[in-house]
Amino acid sequence: MIYKSMLKIAAALFLTAVVAFSANAQRIAYVDVNAILESIDEYKAAQDELDKLASRWRQEIAQEYDKIKGMYNRYQAEQVLLSDDARRQREEEIMEKEKEVRDIQKNKFGPEGELFQRRQDLVRPIQEKVYSAIEEYANERGYDFIFDKSGATGMIFSNPQYDKTQDIMDKLK
Repeated sequence: MIYKSMLKIAAALFLTAVVAFSANAQRIAYVDVNAILESIDEYKAAQDELDKLASRWRQEIAQEYDKIKGMYNRYQAEQVLLSDDARRQREEEIMEKEKEVRDIQKNKFGPEGELFQRRQDLVRPIQEKVYSAIEEYANERGYDFIFDKSGATGMIFSNPQYDKTQDIMDKLK
């Protein structure tokens, strides 16, 4: 029952937004940010550098996993000859080595890893330049909203006069 009410409210809000858009005749456009970025040599060079870096790190990590595999194979072959303490020690060495490699992987490729940081350093200034150009274009040509068709970014530019966030927040108080 609550779900149906929420759907009715959402549909009413959507219709209100469509009517408001039509009544005020806002100017809307879209761009393909990926195509714009791909046309910039500096961006291509940054992507190439990041790809080479990631490839080198993947190769280094694969070599470390090969070492672990070798350690495990030696352990398997010698296991029957080892005392309980020696077996536990070898198992711990293998597990510790696996943990080290996972940590390296996380430090290189994790959400706050070196690759992410390097991408921020190389790509963010180019993206900001593109977004500034889009905003300038929108202001020069009188566009109220510009959307990105290439990704999940959604809206890139919006005229602040159409931001009704504070009105809704006031209404909820």
